[in-house]
Amino acid sequence: MSSSRRALGLLIVTGLGLSVAACGSTAEQPAPAATAAGGSAQAAAPVTISVGCQPPKTNPLQRKDWDDDVAAFQKLHPHITIDSKDGFPCHDVKTYDAKLAGGQMEDVFYGYFGDVQTAIKAGQAADITAYADTITTLKDIDPSVMAAYTVDGKIYGVPRGNYKVGLVYNRKLFTQAGLDPNTPPKTWAEIREAAKKISALGPGYIGYGEYSAGNTGGWHFTQSIYGRGGAVVDETGKKAAFNTPEGKAVLQNLKDMRWTDNSMGTKQLYQWDDLMRLMGAGKMGMILGAPDVITELHDNRKAKYEDFGLAAFPEAKATLGGGDGYMFNPKATPEQIKAGLLWLDYYVLTPGRGQFDYARQKATGRAVGLPDNNVWGNSPTGQKLLELRKTNSTLPTENFAAYVEGSADIPLRLEPPMNQQIFQILDTPMSAVLTRQDADIDKLLAEAETKVNGVLSKAS
Repeated sequence: MSSSRRALGLLIVTGLGLSVAACGSTAEQPAPAATAAGGSAQAAAPVTISVGCQPPKTNPLQRKDWDDDVAAFQKLHPHITIDSKDGFPCHDVKTYDAKLAGGQMEDVFYGYFGDVQTAIKAGQAADITAYADTITTLKDIDPSVMAAYTVDGKIYGVPRGNYKVGLVYNRKLFTQAGLDPNTPPKTWAEIREAAKKISALGPGYIGYGEYSAGNTGGWHFTQSIYGRGGAVVDETGKKAAFNTPEGKAVLQNLKDMRWTDNSMGTKQLYQWDDLMRLMGAGKMGMILGAPDVITELHDNRKAKYEDFGLAAFPEAKATLGGGDGYMFNPKATPEQIKAGLLWLDYYVLTPGRGQFDYARQKATGRAVGLPDNNVWGNSPTGQKLLELRKTNSTLPTENFAAYVEGSADIPLRLEPPMNQQIFQILDTPMSAVLTRQDADIDKLLAEAETKVNGVLSKAS
């Protein structure tokens, strides 16, 4: 999400904490010639590139890994000097837009998927199409992920990592409720049944949790309608598209779970921290979420990795996704773009190397095994990444197998334009069906549709 940049910020920044790792003691090294950039490394003219998102000094292990990777990369490409820029958070919402508009970004700068299209259309990111084949795994990147960096067939950046929303569930509560934790729900009907059994464990137990305030309700409405094959905004980006059978099904399902099944608890108007607290305390059975939710539960809620499972989004025709990556300053020279792409190929987009050197992560005591940041899906490169992750895993990867197998081929859809204003509007129907038994779904959607059309009209 974005406003609840608290939510997405945590998802993405926490994911960064796991996966901004390092290079090559165990990785296979490439040939020393920089032929993709043209000519031999020794003959190439010197070039310096500034690169954003160096881990901060407050994270010395990741900082050392980055610096080691830079040194190893520069040894392979002596004509390239990387000027690392320390930034935490890498995307500071207080300064990001101003720096972008002022052309003050690094030559190779970091950003969230949700900000990419805006930057491209404003002329704040360089067209790198002519040089993109420097990325050796480019052809295997999931097209729905690359869509974030593509306008009119031209490429303006590359992903560092991504996520797809799935179903996070508490394996311990499944067992206590007589459910099989190794066979998580695949349909909304199965989720409803599981939620009822978990709620029946006694006072304080909640089968299924959902957001409905602080823009998080609209964010999760978007997730759910995408899963059912619907949309929030039409293809033109100028008209609301959620007052449909798919939108009604999202709200009716929640209303039924809340009032007919009594499986969502009596307290509502939850935001990010509320669900994380309840999941971390072992009182909530299931929520929609990405792999980084489990990292949040472990790192900040003191929960155990092994207590949680992850499944694919139920009956998904698409899933809300997001992530982060790198673009290039329009002021960057062709030589700087080529050098930057060589670095990103080395550090960001090669299984077994850079951020995906799982052997080194394991050796230094990091958690390895969560199914995050696989931008290649079920392609050969994606499969290689999964094999390396499994080989070096320090976590019970079988707990996440349903997500890996079920999510690989589900198309990723990004957030709608004007997302925070739209999410705020959609909080209302979400909160209404969860707090009022007599909530009129048709009326709620019609009123929200009118308001969203107003927002989109002003924006265009």
